[in-house]
Amino acid sequence: MTPTPPTTSPPRLDPLGKPPEQKSTTEGGALRRVTREGVPFLRARSRAVLRLAGWSLLEFAQTFLTGYAVAQAIDRGFLSGSPTTGLLWLAVAAIATFPAALATRRVFGGLADLVEPLRDGLVRRSVSRALAQALTAPTPATTRSVSQVTHQSEIARDGWAGLVLSLRAFVFTAAGALAGLAALSPRLLLVVLPPLLLGLGLFLATLIPMAARQRAYLGADEAFAAHAGHTASALRDIAATGAGQRTLAGARDLASEQAGAARSLARWAAVRIIALAVCSRLPPLLLLLAAPWLMRHGLTSGALVGAFTYLTQALAPALHALLSVLGTAGGRLVVVLDRFTGRVQLPPAPTADSPPPHSPLAAVAELRAVSFAYGPAARPVLDRLDLTLRPGEHLAVVGPSGSGKSTLAAVLAAVMPPTEGEVRWLGRPTGDAEHTAVRTLLPQQAHVFTGTLRENVCYLRPDADEQEILASVAAMGVQPLMERLGGLDAPVDPQRLSLGERQLIALCRAHLTTAPLLILDEATSHLDPAAEAQAENALAARGGTLVVIAHRLSSAARAQRVLVMDGTHTACGTPAELLAHSELYRDLTGHWSPAPAGPPSTESSTEAPTGLPVGTAPAKTPRT
Repeated sequence: MTPTPPTTSPPRLDPLGKPPEQKSTTEGGALRRVTREGVPFLRARSRAVLRLAGWSLLEFAQTFLTGYAVAQAIDRGFLSGSPTTGLLWLAVAAIATFPAALATRRVFGGLADLVEPLRDGLVRRSVSRALAQALTAPTPATTRSVSQVTHQSEIARDGWAGLVLSLRAFVFTAAGALAGLAALSPRLLLVVLPPLLLGLGLFLATLIPMAARQRAYLGADEAFAAHAGHTASALRDIAATGAGQRTLAGARDLASEQAGAARSLARWAAVRIIALAVCSRLPPLLLLLAAPWLMRHGLTSGALVGAFTYLTQALAPALHALLSVLGTAGGRLVVVLDRFTGRVQLPPAPTADSPPPHSPLAAVAELRAVSFAYGPAARPVLDRLDLTLRPGEHLAVVGPSGSGKSTLAAVLAAVMPPTEGEVRWLGRPTGDAEHTAVRTLLPQQAHVFTGTLRENVCYLRPDADEQEILASVAAMGVQPLMERLGGLDAPVDPQRLSLGERQLIALCRAHLTTAPLLILDEATSHLDPAAEAQAENALAARGGTLVVIAHRLSSAARAQRVLVMDGTHTACGTPAELLAHSELYRDLTGHWSPAPAGPPSTESSTEAPTGLPVGTAPAKTPRT
């Protein structure tokens, strides 16, 4: 149907304005996602990993020498009647601790190369998502990003640091101890390895269910934090409406859910304690029981004491440290890191009725039966509106105050989703596109920040070269302001600029961008008519599609097509057609002659205009 006043309400989208992502919730899927993103992270820091491994070789040597030197001190020294030899072997074990101490110091110094980049990357990712949500989706702010930037990123940082230290220590300590046991007697491995592997297997079997409980606990924690935040911001409303008991009941339910998740987590932690006992406490006990058999097969007293040294002084502490970190920080680390992962939502494959995005025939923007209302019972502002904008088209939107012009701009720019219908850009739903790459929306209140003029102008296109910047400055009439400020690199104080100067800077910023759709929502309202005409003509000539929410009717005279909105009906056509068939447009332009016979314009809104505007702007251009 032809443009008629719209009624609309927003489709349900995720916080980034995209359809909900079908993300696997299994812990195996979480581990795969974290691993997929973690491997490139480690590969990029392979030198730091190799440095840690190099210094850890000293710990391997120290572990090996500790048990082996004790065995030799007993067998070749004290039991052979040569205490000097025994003391020399013990001195070797003592001296081996000094390089290991140096290695520990170096390891802690290099740990920052693996830990701090992880935290910084997580914070950047969380902040980027929060900004994308704020810029592309009209959803209320949540506490999730705050929790990720503060609490969850610190959990990831501490958990990753503990995991790196413990895993490194276990690998090199266990390697040194097992090599020492094999050097003393290969039969020792037959006694030690089975309980060690059994305990490790039992512990690893708890990782996935433990991670699921950890996920549930973190989800309950976030839900309770969100409830607390909402309650704190609405205390006066809660008191005024008498909703205190209901709010308290909601908090009580969330606290109970969090406590239940914590109890489930504790039960699995008990299973892990059993696994830890099997792999760290059982080997020494089995070694005691197997000692007679081992000694009958040639194990010496010194080798037996050396084996106990390996088990109690090296393997047991390293195992305890590793399993404790995996049990507390490991599962939590996977869950937290998975909350920062995300996959790129690829656009759907082209269909017959959907031209390729860069096809010259593709519409830059389409409204398909779009309606919008500001509440379920509110009167619609847009009502089943159809509109198609072709590449290079210049459309002006006019109408009385409150007729829905700014609402149309927000819906067309995907700042507000429609109540009904669909908005498409370049033949695709708006959720499939990077919003700032497709459209630029300039509101009436121009945003200029403290910085240089160059930074303000290049904000949407930081890679623009000097020639392009100066061309936009000249086209938009910003050169006098630039000279007054002292050049492109002169500092800009927004408080010292007039409203018109701020709008000029914002318009220059829009002219420089490469977005194919440019929407001006009364963005020239503080310019004089001559500056407004220069800006609109320059923006129309830049090659993209221009939509102007007109502040003056002279903007409509410059457009190829005009959309007239009056709150109940819309009409679309060239200025000449509307002068002939739209009484409201004639009223707005000051032409009060009665309407000629004939129906109002019913030009299909899905067709491109066939000609340039016709008609003369009145001597006095009333404001809309």
